[in-house]
Amino acid sequence: MTLSTLNTLALVWIGVGVVAFPFLLKITQPYGRHVSEKWGPMIGNKLGWVLQEFPSLIFLTLFFLLGTGTKTKFAWFLWALWAIHYFNRSFIFPLRIKTKGKKIPLLIVGSAICFNFVNGFLNGTYLGNFGGTYSDDLFTSPRVIIGFLIFITGAFINNQSDTILINLRKPGETGYKIPVGGLFRFVSCPNLFGEMVEWLGFALIANSLPAWSFFIWTVVNLVPRALDHHKWYLQQFKNYPKERKAVWPFVL
Repeated sequence: MTLSTLNTLALVWIGVGVVAFPFLLKITQPYGRHVSEKWGPMIGNKLGWVLQEFPSLIFLTLFFLLGTGTKTKFAWFLWALWAIHYFNRSFIFPLRIKTKGKKIPLLIVGSAICFNFVNGFLNGTYLGNFGGTYSDDLFTSPRVIIGFLIFITGAFINNQSDTILINLRKPGETGYKIPVGGLFRFVSCPNLFGEMVEWLGFALIANSLPAWSFFIWTVVNLVPRALDHHKWYLQQFKNYPKERKAVWPFVL
């Protein structure tokens, strides 16, 4: 596959995201607090997390290793950033969450696997076939340093916010509470905000169309999710802080 063909596929994928965005704003994704049995057969949500997230690392690694290009240290660095994130989301996060008996529709899991296949294919193919253009000099590039700082900032926000949410429930407790601390002071979904920041940093580091397509799709997926969460909080808690935005501090 030529770089031109791969970039064209990435642009098509971006176009699909742009078209899908207004529809996703109208459809509440039926998992987590919005779970619904109307979407077909269900499985345990912890197993669902593993099944839907781990393929992203598998697909990226597969296409990266199958690529015929030179595997530079910088290409491996990008692979490692992706691997660290998805190892956490696939195994560490499901072990941390305190949920018992919760389910997720198989349709959501299957959709996530397809989504992760496309992103893993685009980014893995780019790294595996054209990552040889990444030189070691890039490690000291201002763009890369800034991108890495943004990436680790997003990862910190994401994991800090997850920890706050996980610790809201004491052993044996069920139900939901108003989260406080960290960026919850400003937004209802700082965990989702952190993930968007994380992949913005990755896109800056990689500076490729596949990486930017993944960042755009992260926004397409997570902004509607955050808006649904924010609306849910306002409906459930009469004393919910009115000054909080949904996902982008002071903006949205």
